[in-house]
Amino acid sequence: MAGDSCGASGSREILERLQMQILEKGLETKARVNGCTCIGPCEQGTNMIVYPEGIFYTRVSPDDVSEIVDEHLVGGRPVERLIYQAPAPQ
Repeated sequence: MAGDSCGASGSREILERLQMQILEKGLETKARVNGCTCIGPCEQGTNMIVYPEGIFYTRVSPDDVSEIVDEHLVGGRPVERLIYQAPAPQ
């Protein structure tokens, strides 16, 4: 959709919350947050990738940050409901 973007979907707030929670939980030697311009698919933004697993999260909101940090970064369990699902081939 024209006009959709991660920037319009709260990506700056998500980035700031991630950085803050990583510091609060003492993960700064294990995790790093890097912003970028686009990783697509824009219509499902805000998007993020967690490495080294390469887990691609879509439709991430600021309210999802705590769950991603606690479940995935601390607990090692990806947040299934936010993982990108490729469209079925037509």
